[in-house]
Amino acid sequence: MRYLGLDFGLKRIGLAKSDPSGLIAQFYKTIYVSRNQEKIFSELSTIVDAEKIEAIVIGLPYHMNGEKGEKGQMAESFGEKLKDYISIPVFYEDERLTTVSAERILIEGNMSRKKRRDKIDSLAATFILQKYLDRKKIKMCYNS
Repeated sequence: MRYLGLDFGLKRIGLAKSDPSGLIAQFYKTIYVSRNQEKIFSELSTIVDAEKIEAIVIGLPYHMNGEKGEKGQMAESFGEKLKDYISIPVFYEDERLTTVSAERILIEGNMSRKKRRDKIDSLAATFILQKYLDRKKIKMCYNS
């Protein structure tokens, strides 16, 4: 099963995709958000078709105390609208600290601030998707 991971943001949406086996998340691209959600859904639909994506995983930003804040509710609302637009399953994954981890890796790689801004969301999406895939794999091992 092939997955698409999303790090939802108001300015950018980072994307990652899984390998065809559905085991490894890979950095993909960043979509720059316009005010028109229909255009975003259309672009995501094109990607889903072109990459043969079978499910989408959206990162939900929780507060450190486990509560879902305003950004978490916005991401969930985006996902619910996306479900109506694209007829594949949409799942959610806790994304706490993924952007922090992504930024740390990019800084350690001596990437300039400008280049980091262009890559950070897709790298965070890669972490979100890999976390989901790992959790799914562990669950399958225990259920076997």
